[in-house]
Formats: sequence, C-alpha cells, structure tokens
Amino acid sequence: MEALSVNPSLSGLKLAHNHRPTTHPPFSLFAHLRFRPHHRPHLLSVAAAAVESQSEPNPPQFSDYDQDETYGEVKTIIGSRALEDNAGMEYLIEWEDDHAPTWVPANLIAADVVAEYENPWWIAAKKADDRKLKEILDSDDGRDVDAVDSDGRTALLFVAGLGSESCVRTLVEAGADVNHRDNGGGLTALHMAAGYVRPGVAKVLVEFGADPEAGDDRGRTPLDLAREVLNSTPKGNPVQFARRLGLESVIKILEGAIYEYVEVDKIMERRGKGNNVEYLVKWKDGGDNEWVKAAMIAEDLVKDFEDGLEYAEAECVLGRRDGEEGKNEYLVKWTDIEEATWEPEENVDPELIKAFESGVETPLTGNAIA
Repeated sequence: MEALSVNPSLSGLKLAHNHRPTTHPPFSLFAHLRFRPHHRPHLLSVAAAAVESQSEPNPPQFSDYDQDETYGEVKTIIGSRALEDNAGMEYLIEWEDDHAPTWVPANLIAADVVAEYENPWWIAAKKADDRKLKEILDSDDGRDVDAVDSDGRTALLFVAGLGSESCVRTLVEAGADVNHRDNGGGLTALHMAAGYVRPGVAKVLVEFGADPEAGDDRGRTPLDLAREVLNSTPKGNPVQFARRLGLESVIKILEGAIYEYVEVDKIMERRGKGNNVEYLVKWKDGGDNEWVKAAMIAEDLVKDFEDGLEYAEAECVLGRRDGEEGKNEYLVKWTDIEEATWEPEENVDPELIKAFESGVETPLTGNAIA
C-alpha cells in the first residue's frame, strides 16, 4: 500500500494507521459560484438495480450464534455482513453436522478460516485487481460488498484511492455504498479520489450518486480536501505540475456537482463579522438575490463594495478629458441617474470607451462604477 501513503491527510488508507494531522493549510478561494440544490437522480441507479435484481422474494432466515448451544465443526463460510457502525464482521457458518447455518462474530471463528475467506478479497482490493474482484463477486459466496477491515474501510475506499475506475464501477454496480465513511477519519471514497488526485474516479463516483458535500470527522468535504492538497502542492515545480493539473480537474468535477457558475452583477448588502461575513449579491442571470459567504465571491467585487463603490448601468460616454496625472476621464451618461458624471478610465466599460473613440453615435449599454 505504499502507493497510498503519498498524502499524509489520507493516511487512513495505510495498513498501519497511526498518523493524524493536527494542522492544515487554509482552503483556496473561488469566485462567482452559486449553490446548486443537492441532486439525486429519481431513477434507480445501476447499483440499486443490480441489488434489486439479485434479491430473493423470500430470503432464507438464519439464526445468530448462541454460545449456550452446541455446534459442530466449521465446514466453511457461506456469507458475510458488516456490523452496524463498522464495528466488525459476522460470518454465516455452514457446519459439518446437520445444524442450520448460523451467523457468528468474527472473533469467535478461527483466524485461518476467516483468512481463507477474506484474503483473496482484500488482496484484490489493495491491488485494484478488477478481474479478481469480479471473479469473487460472480462466485456467489454470500459476500458483503461493503465488508470492512479493522479500520472500517471497504474495498471501494481502497480502489478509489488507487485510481481504478473499472474497480469502482464493478463494486458500485455490485451494490457498494458510495457514501460509506471509514473509522479512521470519516473519509468516503470521494475523499480518497480527491486526496489522491484521481479525477477519473471522482467523476465516476459523482455519476453514481456519491455525496460531494459529505464531511469527514473534521468537517472537510472532498472539495475542501482537494483545495487543501492543491494549496500545499508547490507551484512552479515541474515535478508537481501534473499533480496540480490533476487536483484542478478534481476540483472542477466536485464544484460542478455542488455549484453552478453564475456571474455576479453587484453586491447589495453586507452582514456578519469575521469568518461569518456574507454579502447579498445580485446575479446577472436574473436569479433571486442571495446571501453568499465572502470567500465565495471574487475578491475584486468585495473590495469595490467595501471601498464604497457601486456598480451602475451606463448608457454611453459623452466626452473625454485629461484627469489627474494625465490619466483619461470620461463623461458617462447613466440609465438611472439624470446627471452625467466624469469617471476615471478604469471605472468605465471598455466597450463604451471604444464606441465613443470610434465615433459611434448609437448609445450602448455597459457597466461602470458610480
């Protein structure tokens, strides 16, 4: 598993999990984003359909292990299931005598019996061996595709971290839980894809309905984690160039699953203090005004608002003059202000200036800062 030990923030995939980072760099900022309502397809996913097709109308019922009852010798394991809260595994035991099959906790079964059943599965998962995983699943050995290891990790988390799109599809189509969280930090398969820079896997998981807003035990979403890793990856280093490109691809995929890009027209109001500052923004597409966290708005828009500047609609430029330090100023006619005003060049829409300089008489409409 050395291949999965690159990013210390994702050490939950190591075989020996002892490291938990205590600090992490700030997340990078982004702009012009609007929350997209959380979407889940109304139709059954391929995974759900697969599980439904495999279910029996009247599945056989088996009793749980009773330590006061006498059982014969173990013949073989014919099924497995994960306990609630990733607490461990139980196995359906077929006995040598005539006793009915019984669900028995893993700690009550000889280690070599469990190993014979489990080792091929975990070896295939940790090698991202799609052929072997399919072979085991096709053997119909009663295996729980969401079987957990001692840290509550499923095969899906391993293959996602290793970047195997084919293995991810195989497991999800067999019914694997795409939103399973491990016990070593609350990481999901999407966290693995984000932290280990697997854009292809991230895309597949999102297509299968993985929740891009699921937080780990520190509250980080997969998108937060991808930004964190990108922020800590050196710029200008040729060795890290491909890694940065991969992280940017992951971020784009996850942002696309959470947000829709909409251009901000202007900031209307401000509220809150410190890290809780929000701005009421007007969208250019005519959508309802919304309160948006400061970190989600372009820095130039925030700065203009905080400096007391306000975007207004200009009809056309009427004149030009030399301003302070020889810089051009333009006389702007406004659509909602009766009196034209002189504005520095940087506050006027370049298209309006171009129309004025070229002698276009037909008024144009653009933005300027009043």
